[in-house]
Amino acid sequence: MSLLKQKRFAPYFLTQFLGAFNDNVFKNALVILLTYKIISEHSSILVNLAAIIFILPFFLFSPLSGQIADKFEKSFLIRRIKWVEIGIMCVGVLGLYLSSIPLLLFVLFLMGSQSAFFGPIKYSILPQHLREDELMSGNALVEAGTFLAILFGTILGGILASFEQYFLPVSIAVLCFAALGRLTSQFIPEAQAEQPNLQIDRNLWRAGKSIFSVLASDRAVFYTAFGISWFWFFGATFLTQIPIFSREFLFGSPYVATLLMAMFSIGIGLGSLISSKLSRGRVEVGLVPIGAFGMTLFGAYLGFMDFPFSSEENSIGDMFTSFVYIKALLALVLLAVSGGLFIVPLYANIQTKTPIEYLSRNIAASNMLNALFMVLAGIFAIICFKLGNNVQSLFVIVALMNAVVGLFIFNRVPEFTMQLGAWLLMHSIYRIGKHDLENIPEEGAAVLACNHVSFVDPIVIGAVSPRPMRFVMYHKIYNLPIINRFFKQAGAIPIAPMKEDPELLEKAYDSIAEALENDELVVIFPEGGLTPDGQLQELKPGITKILERTPVPVIPMAIGGLWDTWFSRVKGRAMKGWPRHWLKKINVYTGNPIPPAEANIDRLSTEILALRGEEL
Repeated sequence: MSLLKQKRFAPYFLTQFLGAFNDNVFKNALVILLTYKIISEHSSILVNLAAIIFILPFFLFSPLSGQIADKFEKSFLIRRIKWVEIGIMCVGVLGLYLSSIPLLLFVLFLMGSQSAFFGPIKYSILPQHLREDELMSGNALVEAGTFLAILFGTILGGILASFEQYFLPVSIAVLCFAALGRLTSQFIPEAQAEQPNLQIDRNLWRAGKSIFSVLASDRAVFYTAFGISWFWFFGATFLTQIPIFSREFLFGSPYVATLLMAMFSIGIGLGSLISSKLSRGRVEVGLVPIGAFGMTLFGAYLGFMDFPFSSEENSIGDMFTSFVYIKALLALVLLAVSGGLFIVPLYANIQTKTPIEYLSRNIAASNMLNALFMVLAGIFAIICFKLGNNVQSLFVIVALMNAVVGLFIFNRVPEFTMQLGAWLLMHSIYRIGKHDLENIPEEGAAVLACNHVSFVDPIVIGAVSPRPMRFVMYHKIYNLPIINRFFKQAGAIPIAPMKEDPELLEKAYDSIAEALENDELVVIFPEGGLTPDGQLQELKPGITKILERTPVPVIPMAIGGLWDTWFSRVKGRAMKGWPRHWLKKINVYTGNPIPPAEANIDRLSTEILALRGEEL
């Protein structure tokens, strides 16, 4: 929450919040007016047509908007977009005055276009203004703010449109909020153009294929974007059906439907903030499987619930006097909280995994996928209803689909489940102390050399590291069935002693050199195996050969507190008997970088021993 006090974040946050808020004031006011006042005949067709018209620009203009966001300075673009918003709202006021359906729908198309051009900037500007350890918090605040803006904007739009003389209050509101958004945008710090020499391709079809090819070139980034789009399919399905669910199963009044939508939006915001808290400054994609599990569990629970028949319409007060209704409200909130846990790490992951010069275009491609999935959500719901399913059946179907999609994504990108294991290990079995992690360079290559106490040493180091790492591991562990695929996806480097497999040893040295030349971090355990007695063993000479080939700094590390745990050889063989020492405090110590010319075996051994001290 401290980011809201920072000049590098607060003006941007207020600008995007006011934009989302104003969009929804106008959209919901228009829906109410189309339904009840301007025209009542064919209103259901017009309302759905309005939804399609708003989404259409994301398909048309996202390829262009992504290129523009990469080519030009972003705060400048935001200020121009906010001027355009004021102009669009002026045209909207004219449409309201004339009660012109075609003009109002055209305004909706312009609003969608404005959102399509703002979308790539909205997320790609964050890595330029925030440190990597702030990205989870920044994305959490943006997601929470967006859903609350949608909620409050929808409520205010409905209230203003319900007035007998609606023209003046709606017009004043949309113009004032647009002007206020332009004012806050004036204070957004500059965010330099990442590719100022980019030649913009105005052929939308060719440009669309181009940005999708960039997105698809990185497997992890593509499936992260796919997960984001699935979230919008899932969320759009549940949010759209809430009024029907309220009326047909809870027998609720319109105010009950509003309460449910409010609880859903608040839940998303709460889940977003919880994800930031749990991540502790890291991009913690291990929270994504937890969120996916909750979405499936609580979505299916809502679908299987039995509700008592009511001959009278239930009020908001009735929702809090019946245990079954309280359970339904709680399940809906937990469903939304799970959605927040799911979506925030995905956005942060796409921001950190994408080269900054391509980030805006990847966000634009993701926005196109999002729009497609939201349209598909509406089509899928219609098909389900045509086949005789009700809303609860739809909830169950989509919840089960969520489980399948989740398993598919986690199979394609094992990093999600690997980080989940690390996160659970560090937050349920052990308490971890982190010491001097700032010695790990924010960028550039380095070798991290650590004592080897237990089988979970790589998980412990990976759980605290501010950057991704490549681990060098014994080939027989690397080749274990089932988990081999996870090691391979994580970029682990298998190695063997000279006497076992000299060819694999040389191949390992080649892989290490390649990783270091690509400015990656490589972690080695120079003892060559687990300690049998808790003491630091004699270091093997492999580190010398690595540095001769690729001279990079060496970061000494030491792990303390794991020796007498279940994963160590304290009993002669690791993982023997029952696990013990739950919630034990363990520590990771990081020393100052050693220049490659000075990183000999004796110096490294001395540094590791000094870091660990007397702790085993």
